Amino acid sequence: MLAVVGTLAVWAVTCKASEGPPPPPPAPAVDVGADIRTSPGQAVSLTARIAPPGANPSSYRWTLAWGDASVDSGDVGSAGLITVSHTYAAVGQYALSLTGRASTGATANDTATVFVDAPGTPQVLIGAGDIGECGIPWAAKTAALIDTIPGTVFTLGDNAYPYGREIDYTNCYKPTWGKFKKRTHPVPGNHDYQENLPNPEPDSTATGYFGYFGVAAGNGPVGNYSYDVGAWHIVVLNSSFEEKEFLGRVLDTTAQLSWLDADLAAHPSPCALAMWHHPRFSSGVVHGSDTRMTSFWQHLYNAGVDVVLSGHEHNYERFAPQTPGGVADPTRGIREFVVGTGGGGYDTLDVTKVTHTGNSEAGSVDHGVLKLTLSPGSYHWEFIPVGYTLPVDSTPPEYTHTDSGTALCH
Repeated sequence: MLAVVGTLAVWAVTCKASEGPPPPPPAPAVDVGADIRTSPGQAVSLTARIAPPGANPSSYRWTLAWGDASVDSGDVGSAGLITVSHTYAAVGQYALSLTGRASTGATANDTATVFVDAPGTPQVLIGAGDIGECGIPWAAKTAALIDTIPGTVFTLGDNAYPYGREIDYTNCYKPTWGKFKKRTHPVPGNHDYQENLPNPEPDSTATGYFGYFGVAAGNGPVGNYSYDVGAWHIVVLNSSFEEKEFLGRVLDTTAQLSWLDADLAAHPSPCALAMWHHPRFSSGVVHGSDTRMTSFWQHLYNAGVDVVLSGHEHNYERFAPQTPGGVADPTRGIREFVVGTGGGGYDTLDVTKVTHTGNSEAGSVDHGVLKLTLSPGSYHWEFIPVGYTLPVDSTPPEYTHTDSGTALCH
């Protein structure tokens, strides 16, 4: 009996030794996300990726040069990410550089620009939704508009048609709006979840979207996050649960709402804006208003948020400030802009509604971008069309080709 045990022990040791050492860790996958805008004395929080997804984070270290002679370094946290903060002392433009190093000695680097503006400097937020569709020219034309306007770029979902796959981002988004990737804060849409109704191809992780935008898209799969632009706090939510009846999947809005309440409480800004894909209110004839967005609106309304941006309907529409139930409220109401005009075809508006009912104030079926100039205590909006227009004599009087105005924060 003892001899048998000894034989088994020798075999186990021999087998284990034959397995060899574990494979070396892969090279770092460094991603610092989008460019940053801040002011002197205002803390900047940076979440960045060092280790590839699935890699052992203990095999990596990082060094971050903030561009003002300050340098931080350390170990990599869980999920291969790090979160660090820094405060700049002076106005200027700084080159941020992050280097990751694996235990093998392999390194990788990514950079971003930090714009430190004087307090009170107006900031530009510009973008649209429903963007990259191969075979038609409108995404290139809206990109040409943005190319002439400095500022922070946003998307409002359905960024790469038809299914939001890696190949769709490569072929239909990157050649146009991809040139602004370093200054873009994205939003996911239903097409970014690879939907092809009535024959759905569900992907509950939106791998094409998160793979393309990286840490700038938040920590998926839900992808809610926030950032500051000057005196304004910006919140990004995910409304793609709207299609759950068709695809049999659910993005937990309860978790998003808990996160939203905590985020707004932690950032008590006098001016705030939220964005997601599906509009709570719309005069569009294809999708129209979506009451399933009411819970988002209610929490934002309770917190005193000023503006909501959405896409999904391939048109432009502006609403007067209103309650989550659609009642005009010039004192505490939220103003909504629907800006599904980035390049993916167009949807008509119901001319019996736009500018007539439901607090609708302006509408357009032109492709174009919305430029918001955000100041402390106020905002100015301007819808900029690509330059083509429908013939004036065939355009309903309810449609407008340009739209602009100014309003105060609550």
